[in-house]
Amino acid sequence: MALNIRKAERGDLPRMMELIHELAAYEKAPQEVTVSMAEFEEAGFSANPVWGAFVGEVDGQIVGMSLYYIRYSTWKGRRLYLEDLIITEAARGLGYGKLLLDETIRFAEAQGYSGIMWQVLDWNEPAINFYKKYNCTFDGEWINVSINLN
Repeated sequence: MALNIRKAERGDLPRMMELIHELAAYEKAPQEVTVSMAEFEEAGFSANPVWGAFVGEVDGQIVGMSLYYIRYSTWKGRRLYLEDLIITEAARGLGYGKLLLDETIRFAEAQGYSGIMWQVLDWNEPAINFYKKYNCTFDGEWINVSINLN
């Protein structure tokens, strides 16, 4: 079945949140999703949105999404950060992830960004093997650091 890719709209948020929860369960961390729907909506659809996304639909049903934001590197300039590339479990293996990632890459190129960055869990072999097809650089040197404020 053909995948229709388009920019995410406000009405897509409930389904996008379902995909986020599905990913969190897959990553064995369902309790880690604490963002509210109000925050998710405000961050993506306010006057100054901090994220953008593409959704992929089959027969009008969203089966995947690519959510990104702009980051700045003092070494490389503006880059896209791919926060999540999610394909619902039932639709994996059909090439939809490739189509969504390709669209995200085209978007970054059209914006003149110097590249795209993202993270993948070291145990997620299907995702790692998928990204290897893109001749990506896997960096084992840097350590993730974060501070939770609430």
